Amino acid sequence: MTKVPSRGPLPKLIDVEEFLADPEFAVPSISPDGTRIAYLAPKYGRRNVWVRGIDEGHEDAVCVTHDARRGITTYLWTDDPRWLLYLQDTDGNEDWHLYRVDLDAPDKPAVDLTPMEQGSRVFGAEPLPSVPGSVLVTMNRRPMSIDLFRIDVATGETTLHLEQADPRGHVLLDRNGEPAFHSLLAEDGAHEFSAIDPGAGEKRLLRRIGGAEHPVGVQPQLVTPDGKGLLVGTYQDSDDLRLVRIDRETGEETVVAAVEGHSLYILGEMAPGVLPPTVFTSQRTGEALAARFVGDRPRIEVLDAHFAEVYAELAKLSDGVLGTLSSDESEQRWIATFVHDREPAATWFYDHGTGESRLLFRPYPRLDPADLAPMTAVHFPARDGLPMHAFLTLPVGIEPRSLPLVLLVHGGPWLHDTWGYSPQAQFLANRGYAVLQVNFRGSTGYGKRHTTAAIGEFARAMHDDLIDAADWAIAQGYADPDRIGIFGLSYGGYAALVGVTVTPGYFAAAVDYCGISDLANFMRTLPPFTRPYNANSWYRYVGDPDDPAQEADMLARSPITMADRIRTPLLVAQGANDVRVVQAESDNIVTSLRDRGVPVEYVVAEDEGHGFENPENQFRLYRAIERHFAAHLGGRRDTSAPA
Repeated sequence: MTKVPSRGPLPKLIDVEEFLADPEFAVPSISPDGTRIAYLAPKYGRRNVWVRGIDEGHEDAVCVTHDARRGITTYLWTDDPRWLLYLQDTDGNEDWHLYRVDLDAPDKPAVDLTPMEQGSRVFGAEPLPSVPGSVLVTMNRRPMSIDLFRIDVATGETTLHLEQADPRGHVLLDRNGEPAFHSLLAEDGAHEFSAIDPGAGEKRLLRRIGGAEHPVGVQPQLVTPDGKGLLVGTYQDSDDLRLVRIDRETGEETVVAAVEGHSLYILGEMAPGVLPPTVFTSQRTGEALAARFVGDRPRIEVLDAHFAEVYAELAKLSDGVLGTLSSDESEQRWIATFVHDREPAATWFYDHGTGESRLLFRPYPRLDPADLAPMTAVHFPARDGLPMHAFLTLPVGIEPRSLPLVLLVHGGPWLHDTWGYSPQAQFLANRGYAVLQVNFRGSTGYGKRHTTAAIGEFARAMHDDLIDAADWAIAQGYADPDRIGIFGLSYGGYAALVGVTVTPGYFAAAVDYCGISDLANFMRTLPPFTRPYNANSWYRYVGDPDDPAQEADMLARSPITMADRIRTPLLVAQGANDVRVVQAESDNIVTSLRDRGVPVEYVVAEDEGHGFENPENQFRLYRAIERHFAAHLGGRRDTSAPA
């Protein structure tokens, strides 16, 4: 084993709980009237929603939810100061329901406003200004159809607002809740956008946008406040994703925001209010204020003159990048978080009327930024010349030469890693590992060519990109070629299994976290209502398991059919309630290895789904990862931690 020289005393080992515990404060927002702040904080061992006055501290806050089973992630204010809403599923099964909290009686149990049978879920909820006291909720009460419902928050009365007959299409409403545009995934994979004429409701085709370059759909799709335009992310004649307005009457396209060499960031569409948004919109008018683009650091393009003044003041509060943002209806009082690699989600209050600003909280106050490792953007070509964009995190206090290295592979695969705080990367760096997060082909955020280069390349060029990334780190002198590990969740777990089957001698240790072992079985066991939405992703990039020839090709690229090649020490983790990658995907690979007498550690959480959420499960998993990598890659380990 290569001896790693030190520049001085090694940094202190930070307990796994400091990295993986729920943040002490998270997902802040200000009430519409500007008098209160809501946020997530621990209570009953889980993330719960707290509310406090704008000038009060946490000691004055009231915990208004009482979930002791699973942490809450998404909540929203209503137009009535009495009610607050939140989403919750059961043990990670993703059957989301919408619950109501009475802020006048916060000790009362929450009320489920959307009781439904198993397999149906709420996809989203938003205020409906034209009907005070109500919210517009998207859900599939009919299991194969996603319809829009209007719910009276106070009474719970539910009214069908709009039935959508074609599962491949959906109606986009204006601010009054009236149909304005229609989006349809056509048989050839193109996305068709039509205007809906008032009165008769007839559709007029305005624009077709190509399919494969939009594997997770065209994002965003925002009706302008006047109902006369639709903001979408499209490439037009560029390799870069732009924010474009389509006119409802003429179909004319106008570029709203574009940055040469950079694509629009769309990850915010997948977790509104939790992840930084793709487009910042006005609380008061609904107009677009700014757009976010992908880069070595995220880029904010301001679109509104008044917001430019606000943004200039917010930018003075942190050397990070603006993350989430909320304001009151007057747009004078703002709460902003900031993306940062070593000081995550620092949250500030700013009053544009008075110029007052103050730090509200840091989510991880016990983590000292000086103890954390910088994340650096790096670039190199793949073997076929395709540019690769990656992020390198090197341990603090250790000479960055011949280190054990962990390839930390993102999921999706149509997501992308971005500059900011990664608890996994920081945890591994603290244990002495170099951590490399590469946006391999198929990742979104780096242009049409980069994404579509993954078509047909599962377990082929997509895997080559990861090997090329590790080889680059070795060539740069950062990594010891005998101590390369791979670790990922979802597609990242599949990539780890491909790594130890397609290139069985390359990796010294691997962690498969809710990963796919059989591509055909994975696709067959996805929730049935998802099939129309996977036409431009799994079916286009991988194949159709109902076609025998394509199924055979999928099996040839499935780790389960190559399990006899595995000789790398492997740790597998799985949530028992995972509806995306079902437990059989992990059971089958583990059984195959154990039947051959190959050691494999298997961590199963009975109360988790696609990824572990509950802190005790996170701690158990990452302590197992710590032991696994220490034994096989030679990094540091906290021997005082429980086994």
